[in-house]
Amino acid sequence: MGLAFTIDSPVKVARFGVASVVSIIEDRLIETMRSYYYPFAKLPFVPITTKEKDYRSKRITDYLNLVNHIVNGQIQKLKNEVFEVGSEIMKYFEMLPDDNKAKHLYRRMMNTESGPEKEGMESWLRSQVIPGSIDVNIMTKLDKNNFDKRGALVEDGSDAVSALRGYANSNLSNSSIIFSAGMNPRLYNFLGKCSQFDADENGGFSKKIIIKVSDYRSALIQGKYLAKKGIWVSEFRIESGLNCGGHAFASDGYLLGPILEEFKTKKEELIVSLFELYNAAIKLKGRKGFHQPHPMNISVQGGIGTAAEDAMLHDYYGVTSTGWGTPFLLVPEATTVDEATLILLSKAKKEDIIMSNNSPLGVPFHYLKGTSGELEKLQRIEKGNPGSPCTEKHLVSNTEFTKEPICTASAKYQKLKMAQLQSLEMEEHEYQKQLKNVLEKECLCIGLSNAAATKYEVPFLKNLKAVTICPGPNIAYFSRVVSLQTMTDHIYGRANIIAGTDRPHLFIAELSLYISYLKKHLEEDAGAIQNPKVKKYYNGFCQNLINGIAYYRGLQQSIGLGEQNFNESLCGAENEINNIHAQYALAEYLIA
Repeated sequence: MGLAFTIDSPVKVARFGVASVVSIIEDRLIETMRSYYYPFAKLPFVPITTKEKDYRSKRITDYLNLVNHIVNGQIQKLKNEVFEVGSEIMKYFEMLPDDNKAKHLYRRMMNTESGPEKEGMESWLRSQVIPGSIDVNIMTKLDKNNFDKRGALVEDGSDAVSALRGYANSNLSNSSIIFSAGMNPRLYNFLGKCSQFDADENGGFSKKIIIKVSDYRSALIQGKYLAKKGIWVSEFRIESGLNCGGHAFASDGYLLGPILEEFKTKKEELIVSLFELYNAAIKLKGRKGFHQPHPMNISVQGGIGTAAEDAMLHDYYGVTSTGWGTPFLLVPEATTVDEATLILLSKAKKEDIIMSNNSPLGVPFHYLKGTSGELEKLQRIEKGNPGSPCTEKHLVSNTEFTKEPICTASAKYQKLKMAQLQSLEMEEHEYQKQLKNVLEKECLCIGLSNAAATKYEVPFLKNLKAVTICPGPNIAYFSRVVSLQTMTDHIYGRANIIAGTDRPHLFIAELSLYISYLKKHLEEDAGAIQNPKVKKYYNGFCQNLINGIAYYRGLQQSIGLGEQNFNESLCGAENEINNIHAQYALAEYLIA
């Protein structure tokens, strides 16, 4: 979802029982939001400057405490409201799913005459009002080292570790930290120093750990790594490799359905294997072991768009929860998107959402065309001054020309790289190809933060106002700004806000994205395709897609996915993959 878009979502939605995730990696944005929300909460604002020791961690802790304070106040106010049309307590219960126990009693209460019985119902309902969890996210790859004024490395002071410490020291409870983008040993090792993530004597957690994974193997590896340190993973959050917002971490052709099937089949095996390691580790630390594993949830996100898809994921795969991220960008009550970008999002078509090379991380990045961030980048290129000022330095990683890492989106790097390309003797088409790759890179630290600064009219960085946004491809099928209640009605099947009837099933949409991804990379690697290793990789990629199609055919027969063109789409995709396979002569045959 980016940095700014959910930075204050808990203040907007937690009182209605809706969980949300705050990205805590950009501490300057955090400080900006502190300056905005302290007056909002009628409290004095005291800046935490960069001169303070461990300022980054302190900013994060204080902001999370502030948000928690605001939400707790909202909950108390909501609980004391009268059950009348337009009240927030009515809204709380109206938005619940229809099969919820409290929702049933709420409906009975609304149809009951005033008196002791109704008052008793109201009292019980008020007791059931609880806030949605305030969770946080750390992208594990964003872990730049930091140094003191003498140039010495700050111990436990890297970006991600500081952010983790900031969260651990906050007063949030019933909360989770979500690690995304793969394993970071340094970050995971620091978890061992944080007792805030230990289970209490009853096996409960105040702060839980969630890990985003692309497949079962990743869950097993990361889960075992942490279990050996006496750290329990309370949830593995499966995310589609390509049908998601932000950075896309593509698998080698492994599709979401088969991945979910493996988790469904092996969940108990996973729990048992991790619990054995975990229990042994905490006993070595001198703590009392547990007789049974703590709960472990499996959730999924990426491209979900209808109540039927959501129900299928719960009913067939048994996932604990589902994540709806991208559609909520069109819900101002839930997310923070500036007006100009909101209009672009509501008008976005399929072709406006591209899988770009814009991220300095070198990872595919979903990108909405036409934003002020893109326009600013193009204007700089046109004026002969490509690249961005690098003020935040969260994405510095390149040492091609410098001793200290710099960002590939920075003006400094792009100037040096362009000079190098111009000095090399290469054919024009190759030069243009490499030049394009350099100029595509865009500053995400600022671009993904500016929506909040623009919307709330609080300065983030002087004269740097461009906004970048990274919705998933699913945004093309949501074409209007809606209320929070309308969105929840859509999720629970009480309304339909998808425009038209051409939206493919989430499994088909992901399959199509993988075929496009395959084509693009085969074209780029066409000159090396006869290399045995390269050929083996692409042959395996194609085979995994074919296996996925065969799985979906069996799934359709067993549970009936309902879409009339589902099987036709599978046949079309299979033919396309076979044609690609033959075109590049990858192997003798594919096995369906």
